[in-house]
Amino acid sequence: LAEASRSASHADECAATAEDSTTAARRRSLRQTSKLTHAVHSHHSEKEGGILQAGRKLVEGNKFEGAIGFVIILNIIFIYLQLEYSGYEAGVSIGVEEPGNVEDFDALLAIFSYLFTGIFVIELLLKLFFLRGAFWYENGSLQAFNIFDAVVVVLTLIDLWILSSARIGINMSVLRPLRFLRVLRILRVLRTFEVFAKLRVLVATVTASFFALFWSMVLLSIVMLLFALVMCQGVNGSLGDASLETDTRSWLYRYYGTPSRSLWTVFELTFSGGWPGYARRLVEKVTPLYSIPFALYIAGVVFAMFRIITALFLKDTLSIAQSDADTVIQDKMREKNAYAQKLLSFFRAADTSGDGIVTLEEFETVLKDERIVAYLACLELDVSQTRHLFHMLDDGDNQVSIEEFVQGALRLKGQARSQDVVAVMHDCSLIMKKLVALEETTLKLLTHTSKSATM
Repeated sequence: LAEASRSASHADECAATAEDSTTAARRRSLRQTSKLTHAVHSHHSEKEGGILQAGRKLVEGNKFEGAIGFVIILNIIFIYLQLEYSGYEAGVSIGVEEPGNVEDFDALLAIFSYLFTGIFVIELLLKLFFLRGAFWYENGSLQAFNIFDAVVVVLTLIDLWILSSARIGINMSVLRPLRFLRVLRILRVLRTFEVFAKLRVLVATVTASFFALFWSMVLLSIVMLLFALVMCQGVNGSLGDASLETDTRSWLYRYYGTPSRSLWTVFELTFSGGWPGYARRLVEKVTPLYSIPFALYIAGVVFAMFRIITALFLKDTLSIAQSDADTVIQDKMREKNAYAQKLLSFFRAADTSGDGIVTLEEFETVLKDERIVAYLACLELDVSQTRHLFHMLDDGDNQVSIEEFVQGALRLKGQARSQDVVAVMHDCSLIMKKLVALEETTLKLLTHTSKSATM
């Protein structure tokens, strides 16, 4: 019985051990499966993140924007031709144009409409997929151009599938004026191509100067209203003057008879530049005294005030051009490239051996030419000490390569900048600390040596 009990106990222990082993193996398998699943998910997440990053780089790159800008220009040309054809059809309907066989042209316009719409829809979907929330809002500000593109694409789809469909009985003519928004997409091209940099500055100036323009127009409106009231009040006494010709009195009423007519006349003579046509008959037919208010108004408003407002706009234009980051970067890069090309022309003249290396002898020989010295002076390089300049450009091998020359000359151009002065002061401070530490170490060694000698 005891032996049977021990056997049973041993069997139970073996079963428990086997169960523990099975449980441990199952846990290890679950851990391995979890690690494998986590690794797979991590791999997929990294792969998806890499795809999103590459896609975002693509849709925000210059090549993609340049291609879409070219498509926008083609679309504007297409809209021009489409409106030209619409005007021709309107002319045929009212009988001022001869009808022709334009059925094929209708089909061609429809094909290009779907083509351009498809391209812009694909562009919008790509940006929405890769940019996600950054398409609408990024860096603490709304992305106005992206929102505008999305609105234009949606309106184009409405125009293509609803407004242009003759099968729908609903009158959608109210939405037809929204078609002009497609033309405003050309503004996006201004920020894409470098050739439109100056035009972009003008657009930014007008946008930034909106409040200045608004208050300028308010001031002009007040002045024009005062002058219009003065003219209307002065002319009212002449409308009943029987000594004036009927044609003259009719002209006076037409242009100055009421405050609204007088205000519109003053607006025309202020902005059209044809003010003599609105003043001569008053001066010649009514009284020469009208020359006084007209002279004061033309000199004070049309001449002086307009030029002051123009000067303010010019000031805003210059300040915006200087603060526009893209324009400043492009100008700096253009100046740097032009300066580097001038340096390369001098290097080729100095490299008489043609091996791409300038030695001290070649450098001194070429600087004997006064024209070369004057040319380098125009480049803001001081060549009064030839050897000193050469060693500043040299990296220690007694010869200057084309890269060393261009990079060194770019650093030596002009006067010392505050950044250079700060760097020199920093180096001097480090040298001073090392000298103080060396002095303290030397004093300790001397003191120790003197004590040893004394002992």
